[in-house]
Amino acid sequence: MAFVDVENIFQSYGPRPIIERVNLAVAEGEFISIVGASGCGKSTFLRLLLAEERPTRGTIRIDGAEPALEPGRERGIVFQRYSVFPHMTVRDNIVAAEAFQTRWGFLGGAGRRAARDRAQETLDRIGLGHMGAAYPAALSGGMQQRLAIGQALTARPRVLLLDEPFGALDPGTRIAMHDFLMELQRETRMTVFMVTHDLEEGFKLGDRVIVFDKPRWDPTDPNAYGATITYDFDARNGGIPFQTIQEDTHVLQPV
Repeated sequence: MAFVDVENIFQSYGPRPIIERVNLAVAEGEFISIVGASGCGKSTFLRLLLAEERPTRGTIRIDGAEPALEPGRERGIVFQRYSVFPHMTVRDNIVAAEAFQTRWGFLGGAGRRAARDRAQETLDRIGLGHMGAAYPAALSGGMQQRLAIGQALTARPRVLLLDEPFGALDPGTRIAMHDFLMELQRETRMTVFMVTHDLEEGFKLGDRVIVFDKPRWDPTDPNAYGATITYDFDARNGGIPFQTIQEDTHVLQPV
């Protein structure tokens, strides 16, 4: 049985279809890279996995159950725009991610001191070791994004959702963050879904690369149909199609 099972998902905003007929089975511990043109539903798909939205039709199951509407420890996300706690220091942002894993969402005494030591190790690994006492407002955009990624990885969710997480980083920092992500993913066997516009990055990090596109198109109404998964490549086996979805492209001609 698949760990993440997506069956015949449709999602529309009002009369406008965004994605349609999406089916995907993912084993626990797999890294799925998601690519496709802008506006083809990649971020919408992540929001459905997060349960920030419910599908118009179809079902999503994670470990056999529908994802809960309320935030939980089993799912973590990093958006395109960095999202950290502005009232906490950089180090305490990392500690908070660990504290939220406890029953009461709080660490005190020796537990908090140990968590602060681990947080400092994480900050050193993501190149922010010298900024532990600073607040996020003192960081550049790229540094805040590194902090958001470090925070999400510290929480060690079972499912990690990444929406273009490395776009704001310089090339050297991006490579270092790739290594950090892959190391933790191997340690924890977390299942990762990552949206990226960088094909090289998608094949480097992913076990599979899935492509969202619109196989059906009406020139008189470009928004008449939603996107779906058109290709599913095995990134660990030379890009051989893991599952090729064959479908005729329907182009409606104006009368």
